[in-house]
Amino acid sequence: MSNSLTLFTPAGVLLKSQPLKRAAKRLAKLGFDVTIDQDALAKHQRFGGDDATRLAALHRVAEAAPSIAMATRGGYGMTRLLDRIDWALLGKSVQNGTRWVGLSDLTSLHMGLLAHAKAQSWAGPMAYGDFGRSSKEGGVDDVTQDCFVEAMNGLLEAVGFRCPKSDAGHDGLAVRGTLWGGNLTVFNSLLGTKHMPKIKGGILFLEDINEHPYRVERNLLQLAQAGILDAQKAIVLGDFGGWSKSPNDRGYDFKSTVAALREHTKTPVLTGLPFGHVDTKVSLPVGAQVDLIVQGRDVLLDWQNDPQHKRAHAHAHEEGHAHDHAAHA
Repeated sequence: MSNSLTLFTPAGVLLKSQPLKRAAKRLAKLGFDVTIDQDALAKHQRFGGDDATRLAALHRVAEAAPSIAMATRGGYGMTRLLDRIDWALLGKSVQNGTRWVGLSDLTSLHMGLLAHAKAQSWAGPMAYGDFGRSSKEGGVDDVTQDCFVEAMNGLLEAVGFRCPKSDAGHDGLAVRGTLWGGNLTVFNSLLGTKHMPKIKGGILFLEDINEHPYRVERNLLQLAQAGILDAQKAIVLGDFGGWSKSPNDRGYDFKSTVAALREHTKTPVLTGLPFGHVDTKVSLPVGAQVDLIVQGRDVLLDWQNDPQHKRAHAHAHEEGHAHDHAAHA
């Protein structure tokens, strides 16, 4: 399987070039043939270049159709581009083997690919914040790196994690559906637009950062009141950190948010997914058919029976890769 990897900037500005160079070097050491897009370090206000520059970069990467297209960072900016993206071009790149990778603001790209091209992508690490950290900042997280490499080589077919004790009541749950979601705030911004996929019977995963639990609850209840949550088979929550307590909370916290959510939807709500704006994150195939299985507090998300994964895995065998089933906590 080809390992060409292009780093591009579709949203927020990169204030420094060193983390990008560091990420490129580390990814190259992992066996990827790394290219940095010509405008990856462009700057316009808080964006990685003006809208036309970032749109051109997105289309340029799609036309080149590398094996992997990894966003340098998120921030804000993708939403500005959604109405002008050539979704057929991006969909064709996926057909040609490109795996678009990112999280946070890239949620809108993942959802757009699903809505317009029925194309899979990967919610996973990004260059600047994950592979670009200095040693003093902690460097690259081992689980994040290993999970990403296996996913990109077609070897990763499941991830596992353990729920907190408050989720113990879901023992025995076994459902199958389309894996979709991402950053809660970005996801909600697509409600009512043509860029929001219409997924029923799916497995919805969500995360966010720097949002107080009451704001998270408000967004989750909006999804419930829009009928999206009841239409899913399971809801899986990742990390929701970075918020500060308020004197008004009086005991209200993220657990309170989850409790309120469970009062507003019949769909099982699981927590503890190692994904979001955290150092340790798994890579997730957005748009894949996934089996979610719960045994006690252990949760497995398994896409080995997804048709697209089987095709990619067969191709990996043709290229001489060894089979390796992996589940990461």
